[in-house]
Amino acid sequence: MSVLHIVNKSPFDRNALDSCLRLAKADSAILLIEDGIYAVQKNSAASEKMQQALASHQVFALKPDLDARGISPDSAIDGISLIDYDGFVKLTTEYDKLQSWL
Repeated sequence: MSVLHIVNKSPFDRNALDSCLRLAKADSAILLIEDGIYAVQKNSAASEKMQQALASHQVFALKPDLDARGISPDSAIDGISLIDYDGFVKLTTEYDKLQSWL
């Protein structure tokens, strides 16, 4: 069963991303939204974790949330796919299950 893991909490405030990365199986994907998008930035405290996650997961980030927080798409880690709201909806239809991490 494929799972889309949705993380909306900052990796600097909560452990939702750490829990997600620890429990997500290889055929699953990770979508960063809201404050979860802070994990996409190169050279951040979360960048090594995200690089490791890219080795076994597709990782997506909601671009409007980057824009809302003043984060340049150029600062995103290579390999993380930036998507819009239509892409978000499409992802929810492509996976068997959705898991939101609080």
